[in-house]
Amino acid sequence: MRILYIATSFPEPRKGATIYTDLAEALYKAGHEITVVVSEEKRNRKVTKIKKERGFEVLRVVTGNYYNVGFIEKGITTFKIPLWMRWGISKYLGGRKFDFILFESPPITIAGLVAWAKKKYNCPAYLMLKDIFPQNALDLNILYSNSLLYKVFKRQEKRLYKTADKIGCMSEANITYLHKHNPWLMKDKLEIFPNTKKLREDISRIGFPMRARYGIREGACVFLFGGNMGRPQFIQLLCKAIKECKEEKDIFFLFIGRGTDSYKLDHTIKKNQIENALVINELPRIEYEQIINECDVGLIILDPRFTIPNYPSRILSYMEYAKPVLVASDRVTDLKELVEDADCGEWVWSGDVDSFVLAIKRMADSDDLIEKGMNGRNYIETHFRVEKSVEILEKHFDA
Repeated sequence: MRILYIATSFPEPRKGATIYTDLAEALYKAGHEITVVVSEEKRNRKVTKIKKERGFEVLRVVTGNYYNVGFIEKGITTFKIPLWMRWGISKYLGGRKFDFILFESPPITIAGLVAWAKKKYNCPAYLMLKDIFPQNALDLNILYSNSLLYKVFKRQEKRLYKTADKIGCMSEANITYLHKHNPWLMKDKLEIFPNTKKLREDISRIGFPMRARYGIREGACVFLFGGNMGRPQFIQLLCKAIKECKEEKDIFFLFIGRGTDSYKLDHTIKKNQIENALVINELPRIEYEQIINECDVGLIILDPRFTIPNYPSRILSYMEYAKPVLVASDRVTDLKELVEDADCGEWVWSGDVDSFVLAIKRMADSDDLIEKGMNGRNYIETHFRVEKSVEILEKHFDA
């Protein structure tokens, strides 16, 4: 099968892997011909170029900056991405033939590009829905329901769902939400398409000297929060927690990543002279994975105001390395059910600071962290291997 994969995030091999690169590699390994077209931030690349990566061709189209920028710049880039990518596809892939289009959302403004590509190549398109926008922005008061911009984005969202021949949702809660708020959508257009990844088989300790390197006390329970630190991640909850746990010598917080709200953690640590918390802006992927392997508990935080069922993929890395998780989220996500089904940690409502802090202290003093972590590892092996995603897609290739 000749697949055109239109992506918004697809790191080069030297920069590590994501659930998206894992999927593309798995499709290629399964014998399919895949070509990836990805928007590239202008801060990272100056010239549009196509070359082989991971065994297949990747066309990197320079657009604008999308991650870790202000809302206005992100919005402008969101509208520019489909225009530049259409140009790139026409110039570099115009004479190709494709049998299947794979694409992801966000951004929702990609609908026009996909509709154009469907017509050009006369083939169906499959949407991997990774976020429900603009409702998420409405939940966080980034957009307002009476604003012109919100209404524009709502029209784009409807067009997105109409353009896709099939919509893959991350969980049952996503399907329920999507159908409830878009009753015109036929239910047979929606299916479960979970976040999956290529699993490292050997998760034995690599010997990375995390504690010595970062001055972490031997015996302290290390809580790791890795990834984006923006509005959805409700960083203020983490700020309150590290202040409450300031005197807990057997607890250490390690925050790794960037984002619009990461400064809040830096400010809280410095202002309150907190010695058992550290923010690291960026690390090579291999070092980050070694730290996951060395930490004790993985943190997942989501804003309590969300009315959409988020399902962060970062939980997969914790489960892969057999780390128990502490999830603090809204009440509509089915992450709570995941944690309960897998028996791999604890869940609390992120609007309750006291419950979150108590859960931190309880887990730091727990004797079953290793057992909970292995439960998560066993669960991911059964439910979230990347081969599962390939099997789901292959059912549609000859449909």
